[in-house]
Amino acid sequence: MLPPKPTPRPDKVSLWQYFKLFRKDILSAQPARLYRAWMAEFKTPFFRSYLCNDPELVDLVLRRRPEDFPKSERIGKGLRPLLRDSVFLTNGPAWARQRRIIDPAFEGGRLRDTLPAMWAAGEACVTRLKAQAKDTDATGLDIEAETSHAAADVIFRTLFSIPIEDQTASAVFQEFRAHQKTAPVANLAALLPWPRWMPHPHRKETRSTARRIRLLIETLTLGRAETIARGTAPDDLATKIMTTPDPLTGMCFDTEEMVDQVAIFFLAGHETSASALAWALYLLASHPHWQDAVAAEAATLPAQADMAALGRLKLTRAVFREAMRLYPPVPMMVRETSCPEHFRDRDVPKKAQIVISPWHLHRHARLWDNPDGFDPARWQTENGKACQRSAYIPFSAGTRVCPGAGFAMAEGPLLLAMLVRAFRFDPVDGRAPVPVAHLTVRGEDGIWLRVEPREVHPRGST
Repeated sequence: MLPPKPTPRPDKVSLWQYFKLFRKDILSAQPARLYRAWMAEFKTPFFRSYLCNDPELVDLVLRRRPEDFPKSERIGKGLRPLLRDSVFLTNGPAWARQRRIIDPAFEGGRLRDTLPAMWAAGEACVTRLKAQAKDTDATGLDIEAETSHAAADVIFRTLFSIPIEDQTASAVFQEFRAHQKTAPVANLAALLPWPRWMPHPHRKETRSTARRIRLLIETLTLGRAETIARGTAPDDLATKIMTTPDPLTGMCFDTEEMVDQVAIFFLAGHETSASALAWALYLLASHPHWQDAVAAEAATLPAQADMAALGRLKLTRAVFREAMRLYPPVPMMVRETSCPEHFRDRDVPKKAQIVISPWHLHRHARLWDNPDGFDPARWQTENGKACQRSAYIPFSAGTRVCPGAGFAMAEGPLLLAMLVRAFRFDPVDGRAPVPVAHLTVRGEDGIWLRVEPREVHPRGST
């Protein structure tokens, strides 16, 4: 049985129909031909967009000439209330300065320092699930809610050295869940030639939740600045970023800039990890032989994981990588041409929208063997290795690759192993998830699984 994917729209629809579909879910708003096309052009009265699946074009846009294809403001408009001028939305010198300050916090040595916090968050998630599993019947539970909780816990423990149960951290988490429900991927300003001087029409609830989240993050940031000044701050990611000066200017982030960055760390580090982990658990629940193999590998984890133990989770990492192939947390990225281009047989004008779609690239019928199937072993095949190099971009690629990619590839497999060694997961009859994309790829009505504690005690447990 193939994992679920959205039903594509008819090949031709009106602009108004497309906008309604896009606002509801950007995946089902696309036609089926995109799973085979190397390039596709979409015209509106206001702009043109070009979806590029050709690996050569993807490489050109993301790796070889990224400065000629800055991030498009059309998608950014919907995220501005929360993210403002974060590294996710900026371009040019402002973006380069932000990366010079942020990147050192995610270097290899720093990743090793975050493992204890990830482990503690994983243990807390196992404890919560054990309590819930006792009261769970055949209807199961929404595993997305649990992975969201766990991923948020990881972010707060690694960023601010506080668990999700902390009052401010919990408030940010709850407000963010409310924000998710109000913030569409695109608002009206994304599809119309909106004047720069005119305020963008964000929903009142979107503006309100974004304002409350930013105020809470500001409280955490100001508190951390005080402990840094006193010399009592913990050596975590927030301290590292707030005390790292730009090597070119000598300036650190001010409070508002740090709030911008924490907002995107929470969005990118929490939302995307939660999505990938939930889909990985669903895929294992649907393929019990793979789940048993992961459980056997996870049973070798010591009482406290280190980088060596993490490195031994080869199958678990392959499963997590395959989950992000089938369900890339960020399904589409939009760039803009800064000058006229010629792509394949088309002239592409300046200011055109260039869409790079991990969702379609990762399932492209002319690139991948068994593109819609779940097969963690594919990464050992010649086809899988070739596609991993040229057609696999869950964290983007090039200079704008996600700075937390290494962090995510430690967190995801570790939490997956800890959960599968503690529980058996099974699908709930009649509740196959329907993938939809809002901020990330989630189940339309959640991802429901039955959860049963395993009786075999893992190595190092008591």
